[in-house]
Amino acid sequence: MFETFYEFEHTPFSRDIPTNQLYMSPGLEDILGRLKYAAERQWFAVVTGDCGTGKTTTIRRFSDALEHSKFKILYLSDSKLTPRHFYKGMLEQLGCEAKFYRGDAKRQLHREIELMRGIHDVRPVVVVDESHLLDREMLEEVRFLLNFKMDAQSPMALILVGQNELWERLNLQAYAAIRQRIDLQCKLHHYDRADVGQYMERHLTYAGAKRSIFSEKAVDEIHRFSGGAPRLVNKLCTHCLMYGAQNRQQIIDDHMVERVIQGELS
Repeated sequence: MFETFYEFEHTPFSRDIPTNQLYMSPGLEDILGRLKYAAERQWFAVVTGDCGTGKTTTIRRFSDALEHSKFKILYLSDSKLTPRHFYKGMLEQLGCEAKFYRGDAKRQLHREIELMRGIHDVRPVVVVDESHLLDREMLEEVRFLLNFKMDAQSPMALILVGQNELWERLNLQAYAAIRQRIDLQCKLHHYDRADVGQYMERHLTYAGAKRSIFSEKAVDEIHRFSGGAPRLVNKLCTHCLMYGAQNRQQIIDDHMVERVIQGELS
């Protein structure tokens, strides 16, 4: 609807924007570089951030940037992930039918990884999203999974992704053994006002905007409401564009943003 009114070629602020078109903040660029290093060295990394700060989008960008001839991404996201389903999910992504018992499936996974690394020279990168929801049994299994050849090498790169409470849990004494194995910690932060403005500009440029649509004061209000969380920026901007198109407004100002917040998002 609003795409036609504003003469967009694509929909801005949507979740399916190609990763090479996403805004690259200095912080995100740093995290992507560190995750690439972790993948190359087969490290254990933890990525945390508040709700809506772009954790899954970061992983999507990271995955797309890796050379697929050298790395194999195995992605799992399940709030009730158990060790058995963990191995089953990874083996299925490798084209194998998992054995029923956990120990057998674990050995089967190690064999498949050795074949992948030894014959095809492909390094596995396991990404577990929503890791703050994992229970203690599953987090302990992570530690056992990384034991390989008498702990002489890591069988894979492992990246746990979750909200900040994941790191708060790992900081507890009960998780000391897991925490000591972590090679890299990355934390996504909220955008500041300048980042929000550049983020919006990047998305509008991707959409094919031929002129400025949001006033500077509108961007101020969007930053204030969203707290710099990209998900909320996307939501508010989309509602504002819908409102602007319905009311035939070429420029969205701070008063319109306030009306949208009070009428639709309060």
